[in-house]
Amino acid sequence: MPTNTPTPNYKGFRFPSEIISHAVWLYFRFSLGFRDVEELLAQRGIVVTYETVRQWCLKFGQTYANELRRRHPRCGDKWHLDEVFLTIRGERYYLWRAVDQDGNVLDILVQSRRNKHAAKRFFRKLLKGLQYVPRVIITDKLKSYAAAKREILPGVEHRQHKGLNNRAENSHQPTRLREKKMRRFKSAKQAQRFLSTFGPISGHFQPRRHRLHAGEYRAILQDRFLVWNEVTRGKQAA
Repeated sequence: MPTNTPTPNYKGFRFPSEIISHAVWLYFRFSLGFRDVEELLAQRGIVVTYETVRQWCLKFGQTYANELRRRHPRCGDKWHLDEVFLTIRGERYYLWRAVDQDGNVLDILVQSRRNKHAAKRFFRKLLKGLQYVPRVIITDKLKSYAAAKREILPGVEHRQHKGLNNRAENSHQPTRLREKKMRRFKSAKQAQRFLSTFGPISGHFQPRRHRLHAGEYRAILQDRFLVWNEVTRGKQAA
């Protein structure tokens, strides 16, 4: 997980941090395009172009996402891993994703292969910066996982069964919705950059509502907005 995350630097920007962060929140939290965000801001009397919104998202989105991940409590010790294909400019790529038993997205990686080398690279990215290893990993029956796991995580239990991995498979659904809204990704680099920002920001505002009473849900959401305000205004956690 990121440890030393730079605070947002708004020096030289005409609009205050509240407007910039609100535009970034709208884009990554909801299935909106840059022109949609431009229109929503215009309704409030804030006149900016969609290109300005795009630049805000590129400059500040990853910084916000990294800080949210840094503040997130330690994730679970049961990891579900899965990969799904993406078609980018007529070529097939694979989006590797890992979530814990509570549905929290641990990390993603866009690669052109799904062989042993690709699986090892994903495992290393997952473990980078962590102070612990999972108790168990759950995957489908792709042999690349087992081959990479023997070298990277030899002491970790590995369960391979398609029916056990629904949590990881379901976590791809928001990506598919955004991919459709964006009319597919334009490059592997763009997909990696967008999804590594989209996951932490979108997930931060989506607690597991079906397990919460209305009052509990509202209280959790309010706390998460407070964290968001601290992150986007560059305030340090207490």
